[in-house]
Amino acid sequence: MTDMFDVLPLFMVRLLLGFALGLALGFVSRRGRFCTLGAIEDAVYSNDTRRLRSWVVAIGVAIVGVHALEWWGGLDLTRSIYLGQRLEWGALILGGFLFGIGMALNGTCGLGTLRQLGGGDLKALISFLVIGITAMMTMRGLTGVARIALTEPFTLQLPQSFSQRLPEMAGLRGASASLLAIAIGSTIALLAFGHSGFRSKLRFAATGAAVGALIVLGWWATGIAGFDSFDTRRIESFTFVGPLGETLYYFMLSTALQPDFPVGAVLGVIAGAFIAAKSDGSFKWEAPADANDMKRRLLGAFLMGFGGIMALGCSIGQGVTGLSTLSVGSALATVAIVAGARTGLFLLVERKWTFRRIKTVRAMPAKAAAAHERISCTDP
Repeated sequence: MTDMFDVLPLFMVRLLLGFALGLALGFVSRRGRFCTLGAIEDAVYSNDTRRLRSWVVAIGVAIVGVHALEWWGGLDLTRSIYLGQRLEWGALILGGFLFGIGMALNGTCGLGTLRQLGGGDLKALISFLVIGITAMMTMRGLTGVARIALTEPFTLQLPQSFSQRLPEMAGLRGASASLLAIAIGSTIALLAFGHSGFRSKLRFAATGAAVGALIVLGWWATGIAGFDSFDTRRIESFTFVGPLGETLYYFMLSTALQPDFPVGAVLGVIAGAFIAAKSDGSFKWEAPADANDMKRRLLGAFLMGFGGIMALGCSIGQGVTGLSTLSVGSALATVAIVAGARTGLFLLVERKWTFRRIKTVRAMPAKAAAAHERISCTDP
C-alpha cells in the first residue's frame, strides 16, 4: 500500500481511500440502521434509545481514535474546519437548526439520503440533487449572499492563542490535552452501554463502534496517508452536505477539477448501501407517493443544503466528525441540529403539518401517529 501511495498523486490516494471507506460506511450504516433522525424519533415516540446510544458510541470511539492519531500519528487537527479561531456561533446555531428541521421534512440526513439511494429509493435521488445544488449555491452562489448577511454579525474572533477545542480552552496542551480527550471519549462510549437492552443487542453497539472507527480512518486518509504539507486543502473526514454538491460539480465539470476524498466518499456510500441492500434482499425501486410527499422532501432537502453549509456540517459532519475534535462549535451545531430535528418531528407528527401524508393520522394521539407511519429511515 505504501508503494501505491508513493506512485499515485495524493488527491487520487484520498479519492480511492474515500471510496473504500465510504463503501464500508454505506454497508455498515444500512445493515445497522444507523440514522440520526431515526434515533431521535425512536427515543421520543417509542422510548427506544438503542439507535441513539449507537450514535453516542460512534462519537466516543471517534474522539478516542482521532486524539490517539493526533498523539501518536502526527495528525494536525488545526488544519480542519472545526478548530479555527473564528467561532461562527450564529451560523452554527441557525444553520444547525434549519438543517435539523430539513432533516425531519426530508425523512433522513445526508448519509441516510445516500443510503436510501443505494437501496433503490428514487425519492432520495431527488433529495440528493436538491441538497447538492443548494449546498453549492450557499457556498458560492446566490443563497451564499443571504448566508453571509445572516451570520457575519454573529461571529466571535478568538484570541491568537485560543482554540475551539475543549481541552485547550481548559488550558491544556500537547499530550495532556490528548489524554483528557481520550478519557472523555472513553467515558462517552461507556455511558452508552448503561442500558441493558443496548448491551444485549450487539448489532447497534457494533454499528456505532464501526461508524466511529470509519470516521477516524477518514481523518487518517486525508491527514496522514494522503496529506500534503504544501497543499492548502483542509484535512477532513466524513460529512454529507457540501460533498454532495462537490460530487455534482465534478460530474458537470470533470475536466477542470480534481476529485478528492468527498467525491469518493459519496460514491462509496451509495455503492456500499447498494451492496448491503442487494445482499439482504431489501433493494427495491421506490418513487414518491404523491405531490405532497414530494413537496415535503423538496423543502427539507433545500433546508438541509442551506443549513448544512451554514453550520459547517450535518448530523455526521458535525455530530460525529466535528465532535471527534471536541470542538465547541461542533457541540453548538449538534445541539442545534437535534433541536431542529425535534421541532420538525413535532410539527409533522404532533401538529399534523399540512402535508396530506400526516393528515391521514389526524385523529390519533401523537405516539400512535408516529407508530402508524414513520417519518424516517424505512430501510431495514
